[in-house]
Amino acid sequence: MLSSDVINQEVSSRVSVAAAEARGPKQLFFLLIIIIILRLLLSDHGPESTLRSPVGCCENMSSAHLSTVDGTDRLCVSERAQCVPSPVLHLRQLPADTSEQEVVDLALPFGRVSKLITLRTKNQAFLEMASEEAAVTMVNYYTSAPPTIRNQPVFIQYSTHRELKTDNLTNQRALQAISTAAVHSGNMGLSEGRGLIPAPSAVLRIIVENLFYPVTLEVLQQIFSKFGSVLKIITFTRNNQFQALLQFSDAVHAQHAKASLDGQNIYNGCCTLRIDFSKLSALNVKYNNDKSRDFTRADLPSGELDPAGAAFGVALPPYGAAAFPPSFHQHTGLPVTAVPGSLMSPPRMALQVAPPAGHSVLLVSNLDPERVSPHCLFILFGVYGDVQRVKILFNKKENALVQMSDATQAQLAMSHLNGQRLHGNVIRVTLSKHPVVQLPRGAAGPEEQTLTQDFSGSALHRFKKPGSKNFNNIFPPSATLHLSNIPSSVGEDSLKDLFSSRGFAVKAFKFFQKDRKMALLQLASVEEAVEALITLHDQELDHNQHLRVSFSKSTI
Repeated sequence: MLSSDVINQEVSSRVSVAAAEARGPKQLFFLLIIIIILRLLLSDHGPESTLRSPVGCCENMSSAHLSTVDGTDRLCVSERAQCVPSPVLHLRQLPADTSEQEVVDLALPFGRVSKLITLRTKNQAFLEMASEEAAVTMVNYYTSAPPTIRNQPVFIQYSTHRELKTDNLTNQRALQAISTAAVHSGNMGLSEGRGLIPAPSAVLRIIVENLFYPVTLEVLQQIFSKFGSVLKIITFTRNNQFQALLQFSDAVHAQHAKASLDGQNIYNGCCTLRIDFSKLSALNVKYNNDKSRDFTRADLPSGELDPAGAAFGVALPPYGAAAFPPSFHQHTGLPVTAVPGSLMSPPRMALQVAPPAGHSVLLVSNLDPERVSPHCLFILFGVYGDVQRVKILFNKKENALVQMSDATQAQLAMSHLNGQRLHGNVIRVTLSKHPVVQLPRGAAGPEEQTLTQDFSGSALHRFKKPGSKNFNNIFPPSATLHLSNIPSSVGEDSLKDLFSSRGFAVKAFKFFQKDRKMALLQLASVEEAVEALITLHDQELDHNQHLRVSFSKSTI
């Protein structure tokens, strides 16, 4: 390639010849224009210009020194390397004030991070992997599944530098972040090995805490498929918690999904994911239905939902009525637009899955006409949302309509109460075709008037206050009841006697150690606990203090 000086000399000589041959002012004018253009072209390709790196390959650094986070130290890096794979990676477009731990969390699933430099003022970072193979695996993976931090896409590319050089003082904070992130990585062991550290299993065990909105098999597939091919999913309920087993096609995908999603909320403020590796190496799914799905076998029958869990080929506890019922379908149909690319705490960020939409009226059937009442259904369904109206059908008193505040609460009540026993009958809860419950007209008789009640202004609504703690304490019906708002003058014996006097056999009782306004009370069965909640919720105890009763996930 010719130097800039040689090119300048050639241009000058040609310009001199052209000027000597020029005749007239027009030719001189055009000659002047050509000279200006040539000078501009030379200025863009002179010795001080730098070539821009292609996107996704190498970064362009104009200085051989990089400032640290606080801008006081200087880090010396190696001379410019060729645009080829390198153990040093360049991260761009980081969110403002991104921490070292957030950066390292992106890399930990692929191997050990030896060095880290963050350029906070430029929203960039450099990290050096323990091996080039680990860096290549990381870049290849994020090419197909772009990472995000705080819902903001992050660009990762090979650096032109083969290594990062810094003194211990400068790198102390970064190394601390690496150490902290290693602790958070849980089952992901760090080693000197090359490439991605093997995950224990391609099967993840998922627990959903603070289950306010229904979480279904489709919602889980929607979220986790962001990180790789999801082959099989099994959902079930254990210890009054919604859980799932999910199998990826590759252990690498399972490892990255765990690192990215553990501790995240599916919806804002609720439905928190707790993820661990399963001891199972693979799942055996026999039926494709609302509870289990093999996405590689469309030919599987739907089968009958086996409450013993034998249909899955996995030893699972009985579903019981606490699990989501076979009739419950929830398809959000919305893409997960931004799944956080690293573990964030606190605050945890939602995965931006839209809550379900639809009608807010439920049809409750197989009721005992002799014992059911609008107030009874109001108290029971009020555990899962604010009931607005209840209507027991005049000509079919074994059926009733229950209108919740919104479709989300209707879905939640349906998922928890369908299949429960009430007054000795197994009730069925489905979505109604009616958009609202109509109040009786003036011409209606006295009996019809009493069968329909409006509870829209009730003081017993549990969720009328935004941000109420009740949103985080919604559990399926269980034999253990949570009692609250207990006056200091009321002791254990008084509460036991209260329940016993209404015909309920108390098996165990325990006050909360730190707050004696709350207690746990265990009855003989779930059915008995349902009856007790309906009977004694809002029971006056002392000086206008009323007992609050709800279902608990704990046992005594």
